[in-house]
Amino acid sequence: MSERNCVLCTTPGGALVWQGARLRVIRADEPGFPAFYRVVWTDHAAEFSDLSRDERVLCMEVVAAVESVLRAQLQPTKINLAALGNMVPHLHWHVVARFEWDSHFPAPIWAAAQRERPLEQEAAIAARLSEVDALLVAALQPWS
Repeated sequence: MSERNCVLCTTPGGALVWQGARLRVIRADEPGFPAFYRVVWTDHAAEFSDLSRDERVLCMEVVAAVESVLRAQLQPTKINLAALGNMVPHLHWHVVARFEWDSHFPAPIWAAAQRERPLEQEAAIAARLSEVDALLVAALQPWS
């Protein structure tokens, strides 16, 4: 099921990293947060509880796999997970690698910046994302 006016029904929602039968992983273009991924449920569903038990398990297995790859490859200070949907009411999980040097840390990425953006450090992470994406595809193979 899809909704004509839903951006996550009509577009990938970012750079497509992996596509499974029920969900996809995209890398979002969020300035200041190079390792910002989303796990997007393919069918239009607004809330996590709209999914069946098996679908919820599948969704969280993929979220955990994305988190694990980011932790192993980038060694972030923290991984933030969020499923808000206030702006886009289509079920998707944000999986964001956070670093103590990022402009907003330790505040949420949607809060006011705490400091200037560290462009050199952001670029160093961004340079590694093609490799991270390939490792994500490999890690997500069981759900392809």
